Amino acid sequence: MLYNLKSKRMKKALITGANKSIGLETARQLLQKGYYVYLGSRDLNNAREAIEKLKTEGLNNAEAIKLDVSDQDSVNAARIEIGEKTAVLDALINNAGINGGLPQTAIGSDVATMHEVFNVNLYGVARVTQAFIDLLQKSAQPRIVNVTSSSASFTLQNDPAWKYFEHKGAIYTPSKAALNMYTVNLAYELRHTPFKVNAVCPGYTSTDFNNHNGTGTVEEAGARIVKYVIIGDEGPTGKFISEETNPETGEIPW
Repeated sequence: MLYNLKSKRMKKALITGANKSIGLETARQLLQKGYYVYLGSRDLNNAREAIEKLKTEGLNNAEAIKLDVSDQDSVNAARIEIGEKTAVLDALINNAGINGGLPQTAIGSDVATMHEVFNVNLYGVARVTQAFIDLLQKSAQPRIVNVTSSSASFTLQNDPAWKYFEHKGAIYTPSKAALNMYTVNLAYELRHTPFKVNAVCPGYTSTDFNNHNGTGTVEEAGARIVKYVIIGDEGPTGKFISEETNPETGEIPW
């Protein structure tokens, strides 16, 4: 079991978009490490089904929370609900995200779709982070992981030698690039506190998100995220991490 060193209690984490794929696998791996996990999902029934699946695996310390990151009222309600259950949150994994469909071109993409994607991938992260920051501040070792994509790297997107150079997306990648900058600012604001805040790419993972065209597994993706949830006080903060791109140190250029 993992415990807060000051209070000897079970650590608790909130994961958005946690009812399936990478979010659910991240929850599974944190549960296996002794965390209590709140599974956030737009559809409460989907989250409850995920909870039941975890129970069949002997993982019982999980709870379904209705949470639509694109809706401030939903975020507020989730904050009230979780606040009634715990006074402290040790980790926030901002995993919920959408891609806006394909193709995505700079000239032809609909601005309304851009707004929808940014509302989840950027504004949703800000909504949830701001709503739960007070619970996180009560943890001795608070961690925030913003799930991003290596495709949001300006450096890599301008490198013809990069293996994904031809894969452009005029909606999704700008939303994740904006999320990266939000992560930099958040980490900077919290630099004199115990917080560790990082943008972590789980890799090109085979999920519904990409019609299972990805080459990695959800197990690999979940492990990459969990690594930065459980890092110690010596761990990095304010970094852009993609272990798929850089297996040695994980850090990649913005």
